[in-house]
Amino acid sequence: MVEAMLILGKLHYVEGSYRDAISMYAKAGIDDISTKDEPLYMLRLVTEAFVIKGLSLERSTNSIASRARLCEREEEVMACFETACVVAQVYLQELEKTLNSTHSRSIKGSNMTYSEFELSYFLEAALQSAYVTHLKKGNIVKGMRSLREILRTVETKATQTFKMTAAKQLAQVLLHSLSEDCYWSPLSDPLPEFMNKEDQSYVSNLLCRKPELYTEENVYCPRDNVEEALLLLLISESMANRDAVISRAPDQQDDRAVSLRDASAVYDLLSITLGRRGQYVMLSECLERAMKFAFDEFHLWYQLALSMVACGKSAYAVSVLKECAKLRPADPTVPLLAAKVCIGSLHWLEEGESFAKMVIDLGEDAGESLAKGYLALGLSYSLQATDATLKSTQDEFNKKALQTLERARELGPEDHQIILYLSLQLALVRQISDAIEHLQEALQLCKDDMNSLHLLALLFSAQKHYQHALDVINMAIVEYPESFSLLFTKVKLEWMHKGPEEALVTCRHMLQLWQMVYSVLQHSGSEKGSSVTETPVIKKHNGLHLTLPDAHDTDSGSQRASSLAASRLEQAMSEITMQSSTMKQGPMQLWTALEQIWLQAGPGAQQAWAEGAGPEGPQRRHPDPEHQPPGLEQPWGGPASSGEKRSSHRMLPHRSGPRIQQSCHPLHCHTQGALRLLHSMDRRQETDKKTYSEETGFNTKVPL
Repeated sequence: MVEAMLILGKLHYVEGSYRDAISMYAKAGIDDISTKDEPLYMLRLVTEAFVIKGLSLERSTNSIASRARLCEREEEVMACFETACVVAQVYLQELEKTLNSTHSRSIKGSNMTYSEFELSYFLEAALQSAYVTHLKKGNIVKGMRSLREILRTVETKATQTFKMTAAKQLAQVLLHSLSEDCYWSPLSDPLPEFMNKEDQSYVSNLLCRKPELYTEENVYCPRDNVEEALLLLLISESMANRDAVISRAPDQQDDRAVSLRDASAVYDLLSITLGRRGQYVMLSECLERAMKFAFDEFHLWYQLALSMVACGKSAYAVSVLKECAKLRPADPTVPLLAAKVCIGSLHWLEEGESFAKMVIDLGEDAGESLAKGYLALGLSYSLQATDATLKSTQDEFNKKALQTLERARELGPEDHQIILYLSLQLALVRQISDAIEHLQEALQLCKDDMNSLHLLALLFSAQKHYQHALDVINMAIVEYPESFSLLFTKVKLEWMHKGPEEALVTCRHMLQLWQMVYSVLQHSGSEKGSSVTETPVIKKHNGLHLTLPDAHDTDSGSQRASSLAASRLEQAMSEITMQSSTMKQGPMQLWTALEQIWLQAGPGAQQAWAEGAGPEGPQRRHPDPEHQPPGLEQPWGGPASSGEKRSSHRMLPHRSGPRIQQSCHPLHCHTQGALRLLHSMDRRQETDKKTYSEETGFNTKVPL
């Protein structure tokens, strides 16, 4: 009779008679049914009865006016869902054991075998309804606890796909709805303020037995929400790859679409999670594994290309972007990104030119990207002119670059980056006045752009307006105090306009800045107690190079990172250690400039260096009262004593370092300090010469 009532309650629910279903279950007395030592079919009936009762209570018309009665109904609904979830897991585990022991045992007269078994609608609803209802109501703690309990139960073949979905949903909750301060590990309890509200359990221990859980010996316990989300997503990714449908048979088209949809959702979450930690190498490896079932899927191909660009695999990224361009020939962003990688990272100028022409060939269909396409083409022409050896070839490419950049400016008159590169190209062909005129337009559009201010200072120095150049550099340094490229330009201008003592103080400040950054990075690298470390945010700039600007860069002002948490997460697990390795060795260009200034500074340099005198201090004055500041065309001209000509200075080759300027007058009082710097420079030269220029964006060959 009880079994018949349970089946009739299911029939009433299917017909939409929710009140009849509730009354039928009340007659059957399901709240008092014990599931201990019950056969499999009875466990299934009880599971369906509890989940159907909860769904019927949710969907029945609400005629209750009392708030207390509404709360009682909600509690009754949650009790039904949680009980159904526990009984469903027990049923599936017992079913697994039975089928493993017999291999062909039928279920209550059914011919369903182990390989054919899949979760029915009501069994899947029983597993999902509890945590879904908690999350819909905003009970994050209870929802996470339900999901974690489901994931900790011993897996069966029937629950493999469901567990992948549950892991993905828990990762979404961890990334979207839970902050780091509120996180608690799976093996600990939530914070007390959450426990007081959420510690109630609706499942009776006497009514049903608990499912089997995995043991807690030698388990990995995440330390924050991102680590747990990453663990869940990597597990889901392995399951998605294992169950992927790669057959192109027409009869498996629906299964292939479902498999691709599930995998794409996992890889999107992996991109978010690994991107927070800077783990682009791992992300590219994960996406490479997805390529086996990503045939003609632009989204996954483009994600792979972006991850390869981020982790430095530029040549592979260009190959992938070519495939993306074939999949979407009308999308201008794909060849534009490929042109940027070719021009900037690889210096493949011909390939960059061809990609830029692909954008231009789209015409009006390219939209706002058309101006960027002309900009990329103009930059490729300009760099080809720089690489050319014949004067006629250089003139031809420079002419093409100017015409193309002018066209880009016509299409994008409000883009300050296009005007900046047009000014730079005019400066490279020595049209200084026109370059300054265009650069003023760029600064009107973006008043605190670092590259525009830097170029303006260089243009002033080319016209021998050194004080104006210093004023502009100082304005830029106020906005960007950590930019080594600006500081290097300031050192050179001070050296030539005010004397080497002024430049020495700036060098001293740069060394202090480098030491501070290196000590912080070393401290964060040695911390092992937490995956989150305090690290100051230092924005890296590309300096004044002919590179294609990124449309996604926040370069329109002196903005800092909006959250230190993102920076701490990136520092915690990032395998990109180029910056830290560079800082350990020290800035090569800084040591080179410093020793050259020191050799020219005169007897008062050591005291000025040791005391760190300000601009008005007596130690900063030049020892020669008749000293005249050298011009920009004499960058290594230093102070000469009375009766001595500047022509006495000569350049001598150094065995393992750059060319070092020597002076005929005695500098024994500070030669020892310079030699110490040279010794440090020799040890750092090989490892720093390339990496530091890439990291700071300082170009030793200033074009102006």
